[in-house]
Amino acid sequence: MNLTRGIGLPKQAIAIRVPRGFFQESGVAHQFVKDLKPGQYIEDEVYLVQSKDLRTTSQGSLYIHAVLADRTGQVLARHWQATEAGFQTMGQSRFMRFKGRAENYKGNLQFIIDGMRPADEGSYEIADFLPTTERNIDEMWSRLVEILEGIKHPHLRALTQEFLADQALMADFRRSPAAVVLHHAYIGGLLEHTLSLLELGLKVIPQYPRLSLDLVLTGLFLHDIGKARELVHETSIGYSDCGQLVGHITLATIWIHEKAQQISAKSKSPFPPDLLSVLQHIVLSHHGRYEFGSPKLPALPEAVAIHHLDNLDAKINMFITEIDRDKSSENWTNYHRALETKLFKPNVTESHDQ
Repeated sequence: MNLTRGIGLPKQAIAIRVPRGFFQESGVAHQFVKDLKPGQYIEDEVYLVQSKDLRTTSQGSLYIHAVLADRTGQVLARHWQATEAGFQTMGQSRFMRFKGRAENYKGNLQFIIDGMRPADEGSYEIADFLPTTERNIDEMWSRLVEILEGIKHPHLRALTQEFLADQALMADFRRSPAAVVLHHAYIGGLLEHTLSLLELGLKVIPQYPRLSLDLVLTGLFLHDIGKARELVHETSIGYSDCGQLVGHITLATIWIHEKAQQISAKSKSPFPPDLLSVLQHIVLSHHGRYEFGSPKLPALPEAVAIHHLDNLDAKINMFITEIDRDKSSENWTNYHRALETKLFKPNVTESHDQ
């Protein structure tokens, strides 16, 4: 089994009966979720079905509770007077054309679906649905390479250069998101997250002279590299079969071993086994706790530094993303399950900057 190549998710055909003439092809630019306004009626628009659930009202009738999305955000959607057959045709993680209206419900926007049908492939722009980093990918990549070329330790430098020379893997690394939902969940997110960590490492680690900056930089570069193959993003962000079965932590651990062997074969000299074990430990422990998916707990200062820098960058990205996504006039966002709190939105320093 080749663990270095992610496997795309299978496509399934979806069919649904819609009255002739129900939809009117608009021929205009995509109506982004972030621009939907209460009271707005949508005649025909494509959205990605991120999740769906068939529920029952207090009167016993069925309705569909769904989340529709494009690259600008998500909107809660409901389809009243639904049927089991209609629910089955509404493909989760599939593109559908919708007709309906946006409305305000308890301070948040929701979309009431009047009709839906599959969106023909090629009838929409994929770029409208995949969130993308706001930063320049080429510029971020150049800066990442510049930082890694500053590594002086011969074996760590050789290892990072061996990864950088893997053109297929690096092409995936440059475009991959860092997560499906939680942090940096957009095209280029893995590169943005990794570069941010490298910049943090350059600023923070010199504060602790006992720590090896070269080891920390190498660990930061490699800690999430497995996500380049764990995640897929051709039509939507999700997990590859390899990602589901193996996961990015295991993939990175295997790749480090493989690259070390390649270096040994080229140099006719063994890669230091203790250094190899430390690098694999950094990857295996970077989630910090067993309940967060770490097979090991950090057992050396560089490993605990990488864990906390990783957590810092991820959490700040989650906070900023959630605050920007919330369009209500309230001071607080809705409860964020992963962060276990509501978030306070106002920047109270703005009025005091003058």
